[in-house]
Amino acid sequence: MRRTKRYPVEGANSLWHVYKTVPFLKVVKNFVVIQLGRYTPFLSIKNWMYRKLLRMKVGEQTSFALMVMLDVMFPEKISVGRNTVIGYNTTILAHEYLIKEYRLGEVKIGDEVMIGANSTILPGVEIGSGAIVSAGTLVHKDVPAGSFVGGNPMRIIYTKEEMDKRKAEDEFFQ
Repeated sequence: MRRTKRYPVEGANSLWHVYKTVPFLKVVKNFVVIQLGRYTPFLSIKNWMYRKLLRMKVGEQTSFALMVMLDVMFPEKISVGRNTVIGYNTTILAHEYLIKEYRLGEVKIGDEVMIGANSTILPGVEIGSGAIVSAGTLVHKDVPAGSFVGGNPMRIIYTKEEMDKRKAEDEFFQ
């Protein structure tokens, strides 16, 4: 189960209440910073912008590829560990606006995680250190450390133990 906090709304769907939940000028600033970051080829500048202007926690040597889309409304709820790669056109969300409620949840990505291109990470999930997320994956629940996951819906392809065994076998046969 994802760790999100639910906020009920009355009347029109929750997106009609969006500027009661997050200030308009914050969204405008975040949008501009995120759009600049999506096209910036300089990783150190991109990480600086995310840390200082969006208040995200971003580890050293972390790489956000071209076109990564961060949560425009609540980027400060996203943390990424050190030496992690976020693949091309990945979306990381910390909110969901639904019909009768909206939900907020922190996204925690560990150290040395590889997230493949075109993946979507939903609010309230943790991706453990050393995990590999296959391209095009919908991450809708926690990813155990060291595991290899993929698909839609996401499933565990290899656990850390199975990955270690495969590496040992590969080394043995070389």
